[in-house]
Amino acid sequence: MITAADVYRAKILIVDDKKANVLLLDRILRNAGYTFVASTTDPAEVCDIHSQIQYDLILLDLMMPVMDGFAVMEGLKEIEHDGYLPVLVITAQPEQKLRALKAGARDFISKPFDIAEVLMRVYNMLEVRLLHLETKRLYEEVMEEKRVSERLLLNVLPPSVAERLKTGPGIIADSYTDVTVLFADIVGFTELSESMSPEKLVAMLNEVFSLFDAIATERGLEKIKTIGDAYMAVAGVPLPVEDHAGRAAHMALDMFDALEHFNQLYGFTLQLRIGIHSGSVVAGVIGKSKFIYDLWGDAVNTASRMESQGLAGRAQMSEATRQRLSEQFQLEERGDVDIKGKGEMHTWLLAGRELALAA
Repeated sequence: MITAADVYRAKILIVDDKKANVLLLDRILRNAGYTFVASTTDPAEVCDIHSQIQYDLILLDLMMPVMDGFAVMEGLKEIEHDGYLPVLVITAQPEQKLRALKAGARDFISKPFDIAEVLMRVYNMLEVRLLHLETKRLYEEVMEEKRVSERLLLNVLPPSVAERLKTGPGIIADSYTDVTVLFADIVGFTELSESMSPEKLVAMLNEVFSLFDAIATERGLEKIKTIGDAYMAVAGVPLPVEDHAGRAAHMALDMFDALEHFNQLYGFTLQLRIGIHSGSVVAGVIGKSKFIYDLWGDAVNTASRMESQGLAGRAQMSEATRQRLSEQFQLEERGDVDIKGKGEMHTWLLAGRELALAA
């Protein structure tokens, strides 16, 4: 809210080639209570000093030798990029008033000066100018908050889903008939966490999961969430792709390589256990203020079981995923495994990429 005190503290510049006019206007304004009043008789320096000081109001004489007020306003347009010229022109010629307003001036003062008119027009102009600046500031704050909100939204939601959510309220839920879900878990994490400080533990997880995030981005998978030391991603959601099984297999192998490098770098002996399964899922957004993008369905549960009942340091995949591999990978047949809630399932261990593919 703009107050009278704000108006009287505003920065004013008087521009007139006649010293007597400058002194008169300066006295009128200071006697009225304005505390920041500057002046110049050289119109050529107006743009430079306005660039430095950013005056709230410029009282500008139109008829000056060498450089008139219209030329000054043209220069000011290069500084005031939002198109708002804080200019109150001074003129003794009525026919110049309309031309000045068309050139960008906001109001005018007639010569000879009427003190009451001068003070009223100056006050009104300053009030409008300060309101304009305040509105602009508030708008920029709102836009920055919007940008922050959008960045946060993109941190928890896929871009295409975030765009749908921004268009309006409503339930976002989609069915996908053929995707590949990947679960990864750090083996022995509970025991490890008991021997580390909370700060080091979180720092370690953050670095490891950041490596996995980069791999997911490179391989075209969507990270869904982390739960403790578990990491979940999916290929084929929210944008369907034909090679979703291959993408998940590549990510699994890359995750093992990344963790091995991490262990060598920091002296850890961490191991991963990965489970992969392909099938149908439902994906959607839950929450009204704190959003989460999640998956549901048999494929999710089975991929989780592939991980939990897999082997340390290996990636176990279902027969359904193996059948969908369009690229050649090195696989080891593990055979039938009793999967909780599913019964006997034929599974495979991902051993690597074919040599030609790896090269």
